[in-house]
Amino acid sequence: MKFSISATDPNSKARAGKIITSHGEIPTPIFMPVGTAGSVKAVHQRELQDDIDAKIILGNTYHLYLRPGLPLIEKAGGLHKFIGWDRPMLTDSGGYQVYSLGANRKINEEGVIFKSHIDGSKHTFTPEGVMDIERTIGADIIMAFDECTPYPCEYSYAKKSMELTHRWLTRCVNRVNSTAPKYDYDQTLFPIVQGSVYKDLRIQSAEYIANQQQAGNAIGGLSVGEPHEMMYEMTDLVCSILPKDKPRYLMGVGTPENILECIALGIDMFDCVMPTRNARNGMLFTTQGIINIRNEKWKDDLSPLDAEVGGHVSTFYSKAYLRHLIISKEILGAQIASIHNLTFYLWLVREARLKIEEGTFAAWKNSMVKTVSQRL
Repeated sequence: MKFSISATDPNSKARAGKIITSHGEIPTPIFMPVGTAGSVKAVHQRELQDDIDAKIILGNTYHLYLRPGLPLIEKAGGLHKFIGWDRPMLTDSGGYQVYSLGANRKINEEGVIFKSHIDGSKHTFTPEGVMDIERTIGADIIMAFDECTPYPCEYSYAKKSMELTHRWLTRCVNRVNSTAPKYDYDQTLFPIVQGSVYKDLRIQSAEYIANQQQAGNAIGGLSVGEPHEMMYEMTDLVCSILPKDKPRYLMGVGTPENILECIALGIDMFDCVMPTRNARNGMLFTTQGIINIRNEKWKDDLSPLDAEVGGHVSTFYSKAYLRHLIISKEILGAQIASIHNLTFYLWLVREARLKIEEGTFAAWKNSMVKTVSQRL
């Protein structure tokens, strides 16, 4: 993997760049649609590529390990071939999903013992085992196995968890360095900064991760319930430490407002289930603001969903028609809304990149944040 920066904004820390992987180029800043189980919910791969123009998608190690399982993925030649996707892909390590299991998991030095949410069967994830799983899945970018702390979180627990994540990272790096990719292309490991919302821990973790000298780095443990201002403060702090010449990935973030603010802080990569999950419930993100399409006010509105963002569904279908589909619980409604929201998110990061290249990002961001966060 290679990363280069082509432009920086004079009035913020935003930068435009390019990541080159074996499956293609990724212009940054970029948003990655989440394809948890090998599928971005309600969206066909054709729409992902042709309409939304997603440059990279994300898969989930925990879910793919449980179903369809590694033997089938390996038999297919990796997840790319299994799902029919020839562009870049990233897999998270399952750390966040294990964290979400709560009482159904136990963490120790060796790794995590957990029960499947599908059938209650018992499994163990270790740093070495997760690296082997991610080798088999075959994503271009693979994440280190970490523990994601909740919010709020006691300082003593956050410190203990961060130190465990660092020890696990050493094991992840050793495993990746001592094994080869299973398929005919390279894989790149990203370590993850932890430390909850404590400045000294975030500094310590960012320095430790930077010293690993991997090709890219991630920031985890944010967007888990803490105030947005606190998320921005931690992100800014960590970005001031992580290497400038390597991509920075803020995991699980977030709203259009969050994305714009964090681009301004120097983040290059984002992912979140919000655009698709909210779409299925009738929430649309647009260039004018946020729409709850279920509201009566859209019942007779025959204007397009959002002509400004382009794309087939955003310009072709009306608000009234989508409202009818959502209210009627038609599957097509979830599909149209999901494609629209992802099209908007990808439009937003493309516009951000353009403004960075023009040197006008900061002023545009300040105006855009107010617009995209208002409810219509």
